Amino acid sequence: MNSPSPSPATSPEEIQRRKLAAAREALAYVQPGELLGIGSGSTVNIFISLLAERAGDIPAVVAASKASETALTAAGLRVRSMDDVSQLGIYVDGADEIDPRFRMIKGGGAALTREKIIAQAAERFVCIVDASKEVDRLGRFPLPIEIVPPARALVAATVERMGGVVRERAGVVTDNGNLILDVTGLDFGDPEALERNLNQIPGVVCNGVFALRPADVCITAGERVTIRKR
Repeated sequence: MNSPSPSPATSPEEIQRRKLAAAREALAYVQPGELLGIGSGSTVNIFISLLAERAGDIPAVVAASKASETALTAAGLRVRSMDDVSQLGIYVDGADEIDPRFRMIKGGGAALTREKIIAQAAERFVCIVDASKEVDRLGRFPLPIEIVPPARALVAATVERMGGVVRERAGVVTDNGNLILDVTGLDFGDPEALERNLNQIPGVVCNGVFALRPADVCITAGERVTIRKR
């Protein structure tokens, strides 16, 4: 299943076509009258644009980022705060990496905390990706960790002792007012344990390992679209 990053022969236009194909397939999972959760990122933005034609079927949407909220409102959909919603029917989002067991690395867009909250609240998590995001083992993409600002030095030192190489994402403040550390070099042999261990570090708000709550469905667009279920 291992798929390398897009080769030079894969044009930006082809990548966009693939993202559109994956987003279009995800529309079939949106049920009339059901609350919908939406993530963030380029593929999700395409999905939001397609949702405009279904606006009358969707009572409300919960968004994982302010950018997605803006796009949803522009598409004519009603946006509700996660504060008001304890359960969702479906959550649609992308991933920076996804493995054969539908465990993911997410957070390239710095919305990982809200994404993880909404994923946990959803009965079904549908992940839409192009084929370049599929990997046999997580860890190629730098792992984002959201931290409160005063904990930067402590978290960085702790993660380094775990074998990680830490870099603060320059100029980025999350929608929650926090910082992002991007980490390479960690051992992803047990993603569930890694997710738990990182969450135990004081000052960590959330980490981008989505293993304890993996996707339920993965829609992958390569030369053709494949749909796999957990």
